[in-house]
Amino acid sequence: MTGQAGPMAAVRRSLRPTRWSTPGVAVAAVAITFALTAVPILLAEANPFAAYYEFLVSPLTSDFTRLEVLVGATPILFTGCAVAIAFKAGYWNIGAEGQLLLGAIAAAGIGQVVGDLPPIVALTLMIAGGALAGAAWALLPALLRVRFDIDEVVTTLLLNPVALLLVTGMLNGPWRDPVSGFPESPRIAAVAELPHLIERSRLHLGFLIALVVIGIAWYVLARTPAGLRLRATGLSPHGSRFAGVNVTRVLLGAALVSGAVAGIGGVSEVAGIQFRLTGGLSPGFGYTGIVVAMLGGLWMPGVILAAVFLGDLAVGASSAGRALGIPSQLGAVVQGTLLLVTVGLLALRRNRLARSTTPGTGAAVDSVAADLAQELAVVADPAEPEDQPGTREPGA
Repeated sequence: MTGQAGPMAAVRRSLRPTRWSTPGVAVAAVAITFALTAVPILLAEANPFAAYYEFLVSPLTSDFTRLEVLVGATPILFTGCAVAIAFKAGYWNIGAEGQLLLGAIAAAGIGQVVGDLPPIVALTLMIAGGALAGAAWALLPALLRVRFDIDEVVTTLLLNPVALLLVTGMLNGPWRDPVSGFPESPRIAAVAELPHLIERSRLHLGFLIALVVIGIAWYVLARTPAGLRLRATGLSPHGSRFAGVNVTRVLLGAALVSGAVAGIGGVSEVAGIQFRLTGGLSPGFGYTGIVVAMLGGLWMPGVILAAVFLGDLAVGASSAGRALGIPSQLGAVVQGTLLLVTVGLLALRRNRLARSTTPGTGAAVDSVAADLAQELAVVADPAEPEDQPGTREPGA
């Protein structure tokens, strides 16, 4: 045990980062991103400082644009939370885009048939339907991962265009608007629309629902045995399995919850903004959710900050295009660069850990995960037998 004390301490310090390590990575990522994206801004014959002012400060100078920042942050609060839950468990869900679209399909369908119900019942049915649709879309890749060890990055990613094709098929088939003939579904019933929070603004109840979902996710991950199991599994599946955690169940549950949260994001867009299903309902909210989750360090308060930051950036990209004559697509360039830089900095931090520890770090990681899992086992069921089938591996 003494020989492993050094690696154990190093692993604990790295994988349980300090309060300031995640904000530090985020600030560094933003600074590096702005330095890198100054080049295309200069090529567009604009002043980078003026562009960044328009990107970040200008949207905060009026009540209307401040509310639009929150409107833009709402869908990526859902997808950022969804991705963070899955990534925290070590399940790499890249399919939040498709899961959001399936939630939107469910919301559009339910919203057309609940006109005779009270608003609270109609909205509850839509949210539940969207969550179930998103979870169902996440089920197949999750089963392929836990049963056949097929990489979920590939399967979840490939299902995104399938979901978009399903939306297109519905809009050009049974749901084509019978009045206008446009490829969009009929408008949902008035009782199925999310109420606006502020008069004469687009900010709707979906924003508060997103905050509630994130608050629940934070509490579960940080304060409950289920969250401890999930974090231990993400830290080391081997160590968690050794301690008696059903890793298959944890991964499957994380995948389904992630899909359900993304599906509710689709409900929010249909019931709060579009009021019908359209082909352009999501300009990539699911993919932006990956940026949000990574920039937030897979930490729920960080997800909120990152989503508001990217909402600010999205609103600012439009104003920068008008004020400076630069392409509004530069906002997407900044987002993509930000994702790559954030992932790179996180990889560097992990590699620095690997270089600074002695051989045996892998065993230390497993031991840390086992310690976490044993903590939750005592809390969850003190009388549970220690030896469970399939939880210990020979020579572990």
